[in-house]
Amino acid sequence: MNNLNNPPSVIKLGLDFGTSGLRAAVVKNDFLLNEFSVPLAMPQRSNKQSEQATQAWLEAFEQLFNLLQQSGLTTQITHIVADATSSTVLLSDPDGIPLTPALMYDDQRAQVQAHAISQHAPSNTAAQGASSTLAKVMWLTETLKQPAIIQHQIDWLNFQLCGVLGMTDENNALKLGYDSLHQAWPDWVKTLCPLKLPNVVTPGETLGLVTHNLVERWGFNPECVVHAGTTDSIAAFLASGANTIGDAVSALGSTIALKILSDRAIFAPEYGIYSHKLGDNWLIGGASNTGGAVLLNYFNLAEINALITQLDMTQSSGFACYPLTRPGERFPIADPNLAPTIPTTHTRAELLKVLIEGLVQIESDGYNKLHQLGAPKPQRIFAVGGGNQNQAWSQLRQLKLPAKLANPISQAAAYGVTRLIKI
Repeated sequence: MNNLNNPPSVIKLGLDFGTSGLRAAVVKNDFLLNEFSVPLAMPQRSNKQSEQATQAWLEAFEQLFNLLQQSGLTTQITHIVADATSSTVLLSDPDGIPLTPALMYDDQRAQVQAHAISQHAPSNTAAQGASSTLAKVMWLTETLKQPAIIQHQIDWLNFQLCGVLGMTDENNALKLGYDSLHQAWPDWVKTLCPLKLPNVVTPGETLGLVTHNLVERWGFNPECVVHAGTTDSIAAFLASGANTIGDAVSALGSTIALKILSDRAIFAPEYGIYSHKLGDNWLIGGASNTGGAVLLNYFNLAEINALITQLDMTQSSGFACYPLTRPGERFPIADPNLAPTIPTTHTRAELLKVLIEGLVQIESDGYNKLHQLGAPKPQRIFAVGGGNQNQAWSQLRQLKLPAKLANPISQAAAYGVTRLIKI
């Protein structure tokens, strides 16, 4: 019997299943004990098609759990929760054995199915478009022509962890057509989807105990609990420490993605803006096509680091710049034909400064657009991603963004997803 003054330790395992690898964070009282990662072969891509073999997933899973066992931590872990790439999906048989490859988040082959969705679905659903989970499931079903179970990437992972089938979390369900406002599958989804739709649970909810395989092969405690997880982008938001209305996170990667915590949902599909349920609140997100990829289109990292010391970001260059690598923007301007505006400058240093000014202006405009659409004004802005290491970019953000900047607790989604478990 446990001493009430000395309750058993809660040690959480967070798993982040991305496109390029599987990562783990072992956390005790929000303190990171250890991290592990294994690489994953990149998806095969050609002509709007993008897929991964689930055998590669299984090999990465086993490699990662071997590392966990070697660390001696598996016996101490009491709770497991995972995040994964949204809209990456496959079909399995009733025993959970994959029947198809996994179609990745950016697969665009389901054009015919996307057209059918557009004829039946409301415009504000995240299931619109050929890359949606629903479009992919419809395509896979027509190709397979046999009974099957829908498995998002995270559902496949949870099956390995606790053997559960036919269940998913409401964040990953969004691109399958789930109505997060009414907490139900709409009739139009039931009409379009030929397969049984998964039961939907709240992120963080208990799914079950670990499988006998995890206990026997890797030494997990048989009482270790597996929880429903979320998407990779939401896990990254949680990792920052953002937790109150108006907290925002800017992901400064190849593109700029913004998320802000709100007490109301906003759906503006013309801008690619959707809302995920997160506890009693909503996480509203939008993403620009611009970002760090534009800088790398003109400079290499060594040149950027050398030129940064020459830049004075306190004085405006006076140039108008909308830095895109190719025509087309979704947010904060919705224009598939928007042309890049890259002014001609006298020096390379001036060009770098102008591009950074453009990036910061787009981020600022993005938060203003979210507010115009009904989101709260940002109160704190956290930044994650490689762009956060660019001193000139960070300096100008301090000067120009509409809220104070805050330092993230972590940038690791594997750490962030553990914050779903409220124990």
